[in-house]
This record gives sequence, C-alpha cells and structure tokens, in this order.
Amino acid sequence: MTPGEAAELVTEAAAPAPVPAPPAPPPKPRRPVMRQYELVERVKSYDPDADEDLLNRAYVFAMKAHGSQLRASGDPYFHHPVEVAGILTGFRLDSASIATALLHDTVEDTGATLEEIERLFGRTVARLVDGVTKLNRLELQSAQTAQAENFRKLLLAMSEDIRVLLVKLADRLHNMRTLHFIKNPEKRRRIAVETMEIYAPLAERIGMEGLKAELQDLAFAELWPDARESILHRLRHLRQGDVDLVDRVVAELKHVLQVAGIEAEIYGREKTPYSIWQKMERKNISFEQLSDIMAFRVLVDSVPACYAALGVIHGAYHMLPGRFKDFISTPKPNGYRSLHTTIIGPERRKIEVQIRTRDMHEVAELGVAAHWAYKQDSRITDGKQYRWIRELLDILEHAADPEDFLENTKLDLFQDQVFCFTPKGDLIALPRGATPVDFAYAVHSQVGDRCVGAKIDGRMVQLRTQLQNGDQVEIITSKNGSPSPEWERFVVTGRARARIRRYLRTQQRDEHLAHGREALAKAARQEQLSIAEKQLEKVLEPLHQKTVEDLLVAIGEGTLSVRTVLETLHPELKRQDGRKGEIGARVIPLRRPSPPALPAAGSPIVGLPTGVAFHYAGCCRPVPGDAIVGLIRTGRPVSIHRAECTVLSRSRTPEHRLLELGWNERETLPKVSARLSVTTLNRPGSLGSISTVVGKQGGNIVDLKIGRRTPEIYELLLDVEVDSLDQLMRVQAALRATACVTSVERNLG
Repeated sequence: MTPGEAAELVTEAAAPAPVPAPPAPPPKPRRPVMRQYELVERVKSYDPDADEDLLNRAYVFAMKAHGSQLRASGDPYFHHPVEVAGILTGFRLDSASIATALLHDTVEDTGATLEEIERLFGRTVARLVDGVTKLNRLELQSAQTAQAENFRKLLLAMSEDIRVLLVKLADRLHNMRTLHFIKNPEKRRRIAVETMEIYAPLAERIGMEGLKAELQDLAFAELWPDARESILHRLRHLRQGDVDLVDRVVAELKHVLQVAGIEAEIYGREKTPYSIWQKMERKNISFEQLSDIMAFRVLVDSVPACYAALGVIHGAYHMLPGRFKDFISTPKPNGYRSLHTTIIGPERRKIEVQIRTRDMHEVAELGVAAHWAYKQDSRITDGKQYRWIRELLDILEHAADPEDFLENTKLDLFQDQVFCFTPKGDLIALPRGATPVDFAYAVHSQVGDRCVGAKIDGRMVQLRTQLQNGDQVEIITSKNGSPSPEWERFVVTGRARARIRRYLRTQQRDEHLAHGREALAKAARQEQLSIAEKQLEKVLEPLHQKTVEDLLVAIGEGTLSVRTVLETLHPELKRQDGRKGEIGARVIPLRRPSPPALPAAGSPIVGLPTGVAFHYAGCCRPVPGDAIVGLIRTGRPVSIHRAECTVLSRSRTPEHRLLELGWNERETLPKVSARLSVTTLNRPGSLGSISTVVGKQGGNIVDLKIGRRTPEIYELLLDVEVDSLDQLMRVQAALRATACVTSVERNLG
C-alpha cells in the first residue's frame, strides 16, 4: 500500500461529513536558548557529582567558537548544540556526554581542533567529539557513498563508546525538529529518508522507543505529509466524539485490577501517526479496522504481578487471538521486556495493553541510557558489549565497499524478529523470514561457512526454509562445506550475505588469478618470450594495477588484454594494425546489432554475425529459454552466459564487452547440460530415485559428482542434459517432490 492509498483509506473511513480541519495555528514563538546555569542544574538534578566546571567551560567555549554563525532558521548556530545537550539531559547522561553535545560541531564548523579539545577538556571528550563529528569533508564518489561511509565511521566510533551514538541521535533529533527551515526540498527529503532508514532503527536497537517514534514521525511528516494529515484528521474526529475516553478506560482497568488486589499505575496514549500508517500499510487495512490505535500501560511492582495482572485482564475481557506477546520471558535484543495483549476492553473498544514493571518501563523509555554507568561509579561504555553492534562490525569487516555495508546493515536494522533456539537451548533472535543459513551465521561465521544441512525440531529441512518463532534449529556442518552462490538469493541477514559475498569474491578471484596466469604464459610462449613476475612489476603503474596479482586477476576476468601487457613489456611487439586478430576490434558493432543480426544457418544463437566462434559458459550453463548475453574476450571465442550469471555480475565486466543475444527458435536446438546442486538424505536407493525422476522428465544425467557428504546427507552436482528451460524446471520440480531430496538449486555461476 502506498502512502497515498493509506491516506485514501483513512479518508474513506472518516464520517460522511468530516469536521473541517482547524486553520493552521500561528507559528509558535521561538523558545529562548537554555542558559548556562539552567543546563548545569538539569545535569546536577540527576547526577549530584557531575563535573560542573567541565560543563561551564564547554558551554562558554562552544558559544565563543560558533560566534555569529546562523542556522537555516535564522537562530544563532550555538542554539543547536545547547538544544542537543538539553535532549541528552532528558536521558540523564553523564557530564562527558553533555560536554560532547556542546562541542560536537566545533571541529567541523569552527576553527577549533581536536588537539585543542583534548588539551582543554580531556581525552575522553575529545574522542567522543571525534566520533560524532560529521564527515562531509571526505572526498567520496557519490552522495550514496558518502552516506555509507559516514555510517561506517559512526559504527566504528560507537563500537568504542556507545555514548557517540546517543549524542549523534540527539543531534539528529534536533535537526529533524528544525528540518522545515531548510528551503531545498531535495535536501529535506534526503535527510528524512536517512533518518527513517538509519537513525530511527538505530534508536530502536538501543531500546529508545520514544526517540525512535519521534524521529519516524518527523520523517513521516516530510516524506508523506498528505497521509500523515489524513491520519491526524481522523484522530481529531475520534477525540471530538469521545473527549474523555482514555480517562474512562483507565478508570475501569484500574478498578478491575484493584478488585483483584493488584495495585497498578495505568495510563493511556494514542499511537503516533507513523505507527498507525505503518500498520495500515503492512496489513492493507483501513483506519476503522485498526485494533490498537490506543495503547494502555499497566505498571506494577514485580514480574509475578505482571502475569497476575494479565490473568485478571484476560479473565475480565475477551482477548484477540494471536495478539499476545511475552517479551518478559523472551526479551527483545535491545533489552525491552513487557507483556503485550489486545482485548475487547472497556466500552467494547479494541485496545492494546502493555504490562510491565517500573524498572522495565524505565528501560523501555530510556533504553541503554537506563543502565547508565555513573549510577554504579563505573564507566562501562564499550559498545562491543552489545551483540548487534558486534554483528554489524562483522558485516563491516567482510563488506566489499561502503555501499555493500550499508545495504547489508539495513537488512539487519529493518526487520521484525523471530526467536529460535539452538539444541542447547540458547536463544537466537533473527529477522522475520530468516532461514537456517541465517541461523548458522548468527551462531558463528565458521558454522555458516561449513553448513551443509539443517534440522528444525529434529526434522531435516531445506536450507531456504523460513524459521518460525520457537523453532529449535540444528545445523549440520562438514569440514569440506562452503557457501553456495544460491544462498545469497534467500538469506535475509546482512551478516550472512556479507560472509557469502566475501567467500564468493575470494573464490572468484582465485579462479581469475589462475586463468590470468595461464593466459599470460600461453601468450608468452606463442611470442617465444619468458616473463618473470619481477618483469611484470615494471608495467603495474602504466597499466594502473597495484600488484602483480591484481594484474593477473584483471587478465583472467577480461578487463585487461594479454596483448596489452605483452606490448607494454616489449614495445617492439606492437603491430601497425594494432588489433590484428582481436575480436575486441568489433566490439561496438557487435554490442547491440540493429536490426538484429540473422543467425547463420543452423546456429542456435541470434545476434552473432556469421563466422564468430562461441561456446557456452561452464559457470552458469545456459539452456534454451534463458535470457543470455555474450562476453567478448580478446583472441577467444564469445562466451555465452545467462544474463543473471553471478560470476559475470561479480566481475563487473564493462558494458561494451557484452552482447545482447537470443535463441534461434526457427532451428531445432541441440540438447545442452545444466548443473543442479541436489542435497539428498543418505538413504539406500536415494541415488536411484533421483536418476529415475530425472529420466521420467526426459532429462539425461551426463555427469555426477558427490561434492560434500556427512553421515546424514550428500550434496550432489548433477549435469543434466535438457532441450529447454521448461524441461529443466520440470526436472527441478520433480526432484523437490522426491522424499529423499531436501533441496534442489540451479548453479548460477
């Protein structure tokens, strides 16, 4: 559902004669900046031992450093760091964090230096300021790369000290509160998208639900203002019909609990417009169909009282099936604990009730800040203690580039979760839609790399099976196991995807290295030359390569021709015709023939001129019916690949080396072999069953290799001869339906 459709649903659900929205109120007068003594008093109100001198010096230094600088709102720039510091006092952070908030923009936007900050305020504050400082000065290739690189640096900084993230989130919150002052709509939208995709999920990860909700709603107002206004209009309409509804519901719930002898503090609230729209979009329902526009929190003294209150409420009201969640026995990874249930409550209203202790409530409101170390006179601030930060650092280690890291991180930040168990009973939280492969990598990277099979509740399953809450997952490993390219198509965690990509990159590089070395040696023999690696070092700079290995890999993947290397080493080899014998001379006319070239008589390929040699690539093994492209390689036949070949896509082949090709449907096409990876149970007759199934579908097994084996399962590589993609798909479907087969995947390269 798009935001526009959501707005229409809200409008349709409204009364026939909706109450017109009141005129926009006049702009509120700007709040005066918090004075120095007010800030200090705020900090000392919750931390009597706060470093008052540090706060005073940081306040004065920042005010002088920013001087006459102005923000887009017209306010003095100094108002911004003071507001950020004020936000952090609401989280009850320590003096170093508040000082960092005051100083966080001085290094970037003024003449102050980190050395000066360290000399005046100490190493801790200087390190925090360095971690929070924006990185706009980096010379990066694109705005997307800049965003990814900034986030990468932020992650590294907050892994050393989680306070960096807290200051950064407060900084982003104040920027979002003043976003409307920015005149450039594209810039506003970019900031709002970044807030929605990165900073709000980060706030959720550290348990700061209130901060997350405000960030999301502010971004929602910028990105989809019409949908937000429609929801606000409907909420206003509901309030006018039931002015004191919340008070009546609270009073009745309190009475029900008091009769049962349970003393509780209860209060109610409306959900934010963004959370309402998000649920409408996810469930594709109208505003009227929502069951929990209002949420009521019940605060009690102990965990037993939580379950006792739940029993009383369920005994007094009907609960909605499937809407009960126990986050006390199974907390969220960010430490959130509570009981959630939805009931047909007082006045037959559908309401959500959240039951928790007061300590749980403090964690829910303040997240990581609720455990702040100054309470125990210790300074445990290491971000690596948080499992999710360790996992993001693991993604960072194995990502190929900043964009790859950002993509994989968003996968981990953005998902609802399922909770599964290891055979020993350890809890593993994963994104919804996760598979046994994701589970294996969550346990340990080596477990994921060596995974060859999985059991869920004792039953063998395919590795692409989606996990459900409560599943007990056992991973079967083999010392000869390795990630499959097919896994990348179904894993959902960034950690798993980053590790798989790293393995495939390494494997592919080794293949290109061997091929490049072989091609160079062959060409050298033809020219009766002897080439040592020491000689190759002389041509690295003119050929823009860093190492001899990089040079050989470039030759192997086809981005650098052997002839170019030889002629750079031995200029006397250069010929007058320059490209004699090289198919590369025909790259441009071959790339997109128009009109399409007619195939030669009997040729199965459309798009290749008569006489051009070709062969089918062994990495992806295309069959008639596949979308195909041709890879032009100097002095060699055109290589026919599937358009989605993973080897081809990872090699980043220049576009001018690829041909758009097709199959000649006028001819009877020859049978070709496709490679299937089949995982089968180690049972008598399994191989015979597989052979029989393939034969019944008209396929012919021309080669068989047992790739990996364990006492319970085998992985077979089958080369199956077929005449079309349709036939191959029938073979795959029939194999998947065979009792002994747990997975069937086609080799994509």
